[in-house]
Amino acid sequence: MDIHQAYTRAALATVMWLAAGAVMADSLNVPEIPVDATIVRQYHCQDGKSLKVTYYNSHGGQSFALLLVKDKAMLFVDTAAGSGVKYVAGQYTWWTKGNSGDLYDMMAGPNAAPIIAGCSSAPGA
Repeated sequence: MDIHQAYTRAALATVMWLAAGAVMADSLNVPEIPVDATIVRQYHCQDGKSLKVTYYNSHGGQSFALLLVKDKAMLFVDTAAGSGVKYVAGQYTWWTKGNSGDLYDMMAGPNAAPIIAGCSSAPGA
């Protein structure tokens, strides 16, 4: 592991630790990354499932998504996507396009179906 990977892992561990407190407070406070906007969306998904996702948009253009995966709070970080916005945390990917999204477990394989699919949220909800 090179120094960049070690720094990235340490930074993400710190953010994940801070995010655990953010679930209760619906706020994220990382002084080095000022948050300009916080948006909370409730998604209704296939099979009667639902997801509450809190988005944090930073001044520098980076964004984060906080959601529960298997009853565990996880902070997802945005990454490059061909379309929509892709957020990654550990083995999971939350991929949104407009007002819809799907949650994937990347350990299930590159062609695996989403573990939570067909999620949609009303604009501004």
